[in-house]
Amino acid sequence: MTLIVRTGERGIATLTLDSPANRNALSAQLVAELRDALADCAGDDTVRAVVLTHTGSTFCAGADLKAPPDPGAFVGLMRDIVALPRPVVARVTGHVRAGGLGLLAACDIAVAGPASTFALTESRLGLAPAVISLTLLPRLDRTAANRYYLTGERFDAAEAARISLVTVAAEDVGQALLPILDGLRRASPQGLAASKELVTATVLRSFDQYAEDLVARSAALFASDEAREGMTAFLERRDPAWVR
Repeated sequence: MTLIVRTGERGIATLTLDSPANRNALSAQLVAELRDALADCAGDDTVRAVVLTHTGSTFCAGADLKAPPDPGAFVGLMRDIVALPRPVVARVTGHVRAGGLGLLAACDIAVAGPASTFALTESRLGLAPAVISLTLLPRLDRTAANRYYLTGERFDAAEAARISLVTVAAEDVGQALLPILDGLRRASPQGLAASKELVTATVLRSFDQYAEDLVARSAALFASDEAREGMTAFLERRDPAWVR
């Protein structure tokens, strides 16, 4: 079963995460298919920009705990989005959790609707937002990062816009996207690629400098006793042993 659906209209390729049964979690299959779809868009001269969206009530629930991707593959996916010579626009009308925020933050522009909620839940599972820091920390307000990295609290689209996780919080996501996509259609391919290269250069350097260490750190956390307890408790819908 294909987990990424591609459609297109007037130079805009839409890639839809279509795995609602597991809330579009980042499985090995979804990560691989999305990387392939992005590569196809990069090689397609008719594509001016990419919209990344989803089916169901969740944009992305984070890592699929039953069939997780290799951490290096997920880092590669985020880097693919940042380095793609086409703007990537996230269209979010549902929930975003954990690794899904790293996917979202890799996008150049993001519009979120009123039903959207966000949370960095890793600390509650005995983990940390390690590899997704590559895209999140350059984008997030530092004070907000301190709070939400540590507490795992849920926040809404308006707060996501305030802390710079998303570009626009809108009542009508489709209407909010119209001027953005019109602007991208009016820009030249060369102008878009060169402009994106300027704003992503620092982020790409951080991938080159820190990705290997963060992948190792993530793997060590996933293999720990606390993480096993946290993930088991999550799957069993109970509090982990450390909750007081």
